[in-house]
Amino acid sequence: MNPAPDERGHIRAAMDRILHGRPERSDGALTIVALALEAGVPRNALTQRRTDLKNEFYAEVRARGGTPDSERRLRTQVRRLKELRAADAEEIARLKADVEALVGALHHATTENQLLRRQQAACQAVTSVPSGPSWS
Repeated sequence: MNPAPDERGHIRAAMDRILHGRPERSDGALTIVALALEAGVPRNALTQRRTDLKNEFYAEVRARGGTPDSERRLRTQVRRLKELRAADAEEIARLKADVEALVGALHHATTENQLLRRQQAACQAVTSVPSGPSWS
């Protein structure tokens, strides 16, 4: 599919409307998806054919002191993932400590069990004392 001949013009006009807070066809978000919707072009027009306009749009957003919505979402997700990673590291440390404690308890129980088995075997080895004469 060939791009429309005035595609660049549509994109530039849409950039102007979004950057000035006057969107007509989109929600006005500072994203490529909103820009493509506003321009009436497919998203790949910005991600594949007109990457210079995509980069210009993001540069203009940053120059105005804003952060593109996609970048904000990614930063939020990265922050959340770092928090999850830290929580996982804490849980792994706790689980390792628990494993060490359980291995120690198992070793102690095994040793005690072996001792009790030896004592039981020694008790069973003792022969019964013969009974004395019957006093009837």
